[in-house]
Amino acid sequence: MTITYQDFENVDIRVGTVITAEDFPEARKPAYKLTIDFGPDIGIKKSSAQITKHYTKDELVGSQVIGVVNFAPKQIGPFISETLTLGMADENGDIVLLRPTTPVPNGNKMF
Repeated sequence: MTITYQDFENVDIRVGTVITAEDFPEARKPAYKLTIDFGPDIGIKKSSAQITKHYTKDELVGSQVIGVVNFAPKQIGPFISETLTLGMADENGDIVLLRPTTPVPNGNKMF
């Protein structure tokens, strides 16, 4: 499927810093509940992320992640996910986060 550049511009992809990472035992697949600070314009958002194979909760807190911040909230079990944290599957299907290699201000938009 081909999309236009304008379609792509409608997806709001921003960088944020993980404030908290908690276990999500109710999830069907192992996941964490993340609280992410996307800066003053976007604010704090929550995300469910199936990233338990490559990351511990402790190493996630304080790290930057990239997320789509303009999707409608999604109910995942008893949790409402407000942003889609972006990652790619490795050779085993486990998710590896997309992240900046150098710190950037929270809320910076991908372009």
